[in-house]
Amino acid sequence: MTFADQPMARCVQVFLEAQAAELDAATNTQLAYARDLQDFAGWLAPKGLHFSNANRDDIEDYLIDCEAQGLAKSTRARRLSAIKQLYRFAFEEGWRDENPAIQIKGPGREQRLPKTLSVEEVDRLLEAARNTPREALRNACLMELLYATGMRVTELVSLPVSAARGDPRMLLVRGKGGKERLVPLSSPARAALAAHLTARDTAEDAAHKAGNAKSKFLFPSRGKSGHLTRHRFFGLIKEFAVAGGVSPAKVTPHTLRHAFATHLLAGGADLLSIQTMLGHADVATTEIYTHVLDERLKELVLDHHPLAKAAKP
Repeated sequence: MTFADQPMARCVQVFLEAQAAELDAATNTQLAYARDLQDFAGWLAPKGLHFSNANRDDIEDYLIDCEAQGLAKSTRARRLSAIKQLYRFAFEEGWRDENPAIQIKGPGREQRLPKTLSVEEVDRLLEAARNTPREALRNACLMELLYATGMRVTELVSLPVSAARGDPRMLLVRGKGGKERLVPLSSPARAALAAHLTARDTAEDAAHKAGNAKSKFLFPSRGKSGHLTRHRFFGLIKEFAVAGGVSPAKVTPHTLRHAFATHLLAGGADLLSIQTMLGHADVATTEIYTHVLDERLKELVLDHHPLAKAAKP
């Protein structure tokens, strides 16, 4: 069967399977591609069009229609990215003789500075985690590791326990696309890790005696994944915010990642080092933190400089 003979849903399925096999694309990435391409297919079908015969004008008309619907620039840019990936795959597989999306420029993304936290706010979150009524050692370890390394929450909760053995000075983290990187651990993070590991091993030994298999994860759970979930940790960090007197609206696992990068930059770390620790493929992604720092410096001047105060009504 040719590309044109295949239902568009089948084309998307084959594309996603290839992404998963060849690029180790994350599940969330695959789901996003599937939603965006299904929307594009739904727009093409009533017009008698198919992925195989849609041309550049058709794709641009679709993007214009997305804009008319009031979709955000970021959403439109993401949809175009999915379409470009599909057509690049179709061209490489010989499904099409040309790539109709290759020269289409996206709407660009609005630059939104990431939300971050002050050092004082982070300290309050860490203190709240240490003083939780249950699982205090685990919670303190989670927060210390997150702030000390800037890991993504999925990377954190799915850490294998083998990575924590032997009082490591650095952790081996498996990030997006299966890429591995080493991140250094601070003294407080190492202490919290050692304390949690002792308590974890004791609990796992007791569970094993009761007939349960030992977990391979640093933060085990009896749920389907075998480890603490992203959603549970999201709930925990909101609890720490409330207990620490920090606005819960400001606090997510990702704001701790932003705080890690911003505080390092403010302390004099270079962008390439921060890029490596965050696992960014391109230093341009890391450069956003220079803008965050610039904004905070402006606020500092406006709030504290005597001439700025004198200028206020």
